[in-house]
Amino acid sequence: MAKFLMLMALWVLPALVSARPARTNIIVQGRVYCDTCRAGFETSASTSMHGARVRLECRKRASGQMTYSVEGVTDRTGTYKIPVADDHENEICETVLVSSPQMECSTAVQGRERARVVLTRNNGIASNNRYANNLGFEKDAPMVGCAQLMKQYQEYDD
Repeated sequence: MAKFLMLMALWVLPALVSARPARTNIIVQGRVYCDTCRAGFETSASTSMHGARVRLECRKRASGQMTYSVEGVTDRTGTYKIPVADDHENEICETVLVSSPQMECSTAVQGRERARVVLTRNNGIASNNRYANNLGFEKDAPMVGCAQLMKQYQEYDD
């Protein structure tokens, strides 16, 4: 009987361990835009930025010490996807603008230069995707037609 149990342990336990589904990476996803009208927010005239560099940073809550940092680049739609293998439940993680590929649109929009993102599987979200708010750069000077566009945004203010 002891031999039977030993054989079962040698065959069954490895099968059980290998049968566990492999954990896939969490994917941090977001977009980077160029604020062509210098509105301070995304408008219908804003354009996607291909080739913008974004960094994902995680820091300890208590000390602020950086624990994780990785960079990504936006695709032709202005979207970046950064894979994260580890869980960062007890850390503050943010995506941060690093650089713009467009010289005339390289100043970070104040308040849109970083976005906080939760990087844990222990929060009830079934998906591996985590979405960060859009990040933005602004042009050195507004493009032609922005005054008219901005009037449309102000029509409904009281």
